[in-house]
Formats: sequence, C-alpha cells, structure tokens
Amino acid sequence: MAKAKDVRVKIILECNSCVRKSVKKNILLKKIDTNTPHRLEFRKFCPYCYKHTIHGEIKK
Repeated sequence: MAKAKDVRVKIILECNSCVRKSVKKNILLKKIDTNTPHRLEFRKFCPYCYKHTIHGEIKK
C-alpha cells in the first residue's frame, strides 16, 4: 500500500522577548495546518532570557 501524503507542516517558534535583542532562539515543531490555520503561541522557557516567555510562530 502507498503511504499517505504527510499533512504536517514544519513551523518555527521564536521568543518574542529576544527578537528585540537580535538573539535568535528558534524551536522547530510540526502542526497540522488544516486543524490549526492560525499562528500558534506557546509559553516556553527561553535560555537567553532565563524565564518563561511567549514563543510565536514565524514565517519561514
């Protein structure tokens, strides 16, 4: 049997606090674009800020 086409899309999350400091801390994830068409935001730990900050999806 043939495999189905992978519907998951690779996305990049970037810390919103570090963007102004020009430090690029990126996190790679996958999401199903049909289920979540909007941009994702997660609260994750940033090793450059040393605290939990909001990481938002950016364009590739």
